[in-house]
Amino acid sequence: MKLKGKTAVVTGANSGIGFAAAKTLIDHGADRVYLTGRRKAELEAAAASLGERAVAVHGDVTSLADLDRLYERVRTEVGHLDVVFANAGFAAFSPLGSLTEEHVDGLLNTNVKGVIWTVQKALPLMRPGGSIILSASIVASKGFENWSMYSATKAAVRSFARTWASDLKGRNIRVNAVSPGVIVTPGHEKTGASKDQLSGFFDFAASITPLARTGLDTEVANVVAFLASDESSFVTGSEIFVDGGIAQV
Repeated sequence: MKLKGKTAVVTGANSGIGFAAAKTLIDHGADRVYLTGRRKAELEAAAASLGERAVAVHGDVTSLADLDRLYERVRTEVGHLDVVFANAGFAAFSPLGSLTEEHVDGLLNTNVKGVIWTVQKALPLMRPGGSIILSASIVASKGFENWSMYSATKAAVRSFARTWASDLKGRNIRVNAVSPGVIVTPGHEKTGASKDQLSGFFDFAASITPLARTGLDTEVANVVAFLASDESSFVTGSEIFVDGGIAQV
């Protein structure tokens, strides 16, 4: 029960990595985990499946008002916060030459600005020894064809982990990034890729990992739980890669 006594917020917790992380935090003893996401019915079902220590707060990380409402509820009900997993984001591909303002703005608003406001608005509630965990990706250091904007947003998140760790060291708040490899989640169905394209991409991703398979959301969730715990009190400003079942800093 290494997270006993801790309160956490997980964004993008409807499904996939966010939901797996929320479940794992609760499994490791977190007193309360606030789940937030845009799809209200799915979010409420997810929280209900996790029991009374999970609290659903419907909202969008691109909405400052929604984030204010989330953190006001944390302040009113608990009064403090120990863990933030800024996980909300989405992937969409488009080749250079076909980029649109909608594509660029959508990715920047959610994957970059959404992370900024999620973390900044949490700070007044964060206790010393707290942990902020950012969801990056291996694409930030790869050059996958047609994924330029998504990759750029995750490169920004990697940078935030390093710079914010310096910003918050005086408050004893850790900031780290988790960079998953290819994890098969429902989010891939919303990238705009066809089933054949996704199948080919998953096969390629598996072929270049040491275990010859894609990763699991539960593997990423276990790394998040470690970073949320006091066992990781010596880790900040780091990026942990989770690719095909293997984690490395």
